[in-house]
Amino acid sequence: MIVFDLHCDAGHRFEGWFGSSSDYEDQKAHGLVSCPHCGSDVVGKAPMAPAVGAKSNTASDARMPVPATAGSGDAQPVSNTPITPEVQKALTALAKAQEKALKNSTWVGKDFASQSRAMHYGERDEAPIHGQASLEEAKALVDEGVPVAPLPFPVAPPDELN
Repeated sequence: MIVFDLHCDAGHRFEGWFGSSSDYEDQKAHGLVSCPHCGSDVVGKAPMAPAVGAKSNTASDARMPVPATAGSGDAQPVSNTPITPEVQKALTALAKAQEKALKNSTWVGKDFASQSRAMHYGERDEAPIHGQASLEEAKALVDEGVPVAPLPFPVAPPDELN
């Protein structure tokens, strides 16, 4: 795993975790990297401070795991700083809730906005779905009263899973 400090064209800074530098480039090229604050997909790498190891007499190495997603196996560590047990417990519970919610949900990819809208207006049967929507699409859905919610953890499209 590699972490990049990223920034969007609105000036927001955030971290992004990728399997490799090429994974970042591929995801960015496919429009999968966006700002979690404003949704902008105009994202670039920000200058990063070098990682400096901690003294040997510091606290234990409690690391926050990436919650396991369906079929992904064990969780992977994503933080090199101690995480309180309460926060770790909350993140794990949130990940399990998302996994449960998605268990019977169908991936609709970039058709999420149109499928959600069709269900809302009775043009298709209601069913649990998940997929991708731009910030503008999501705002339009909310403005129309279509019930949608962002997922707390990223979900990989089924065809990109190992």
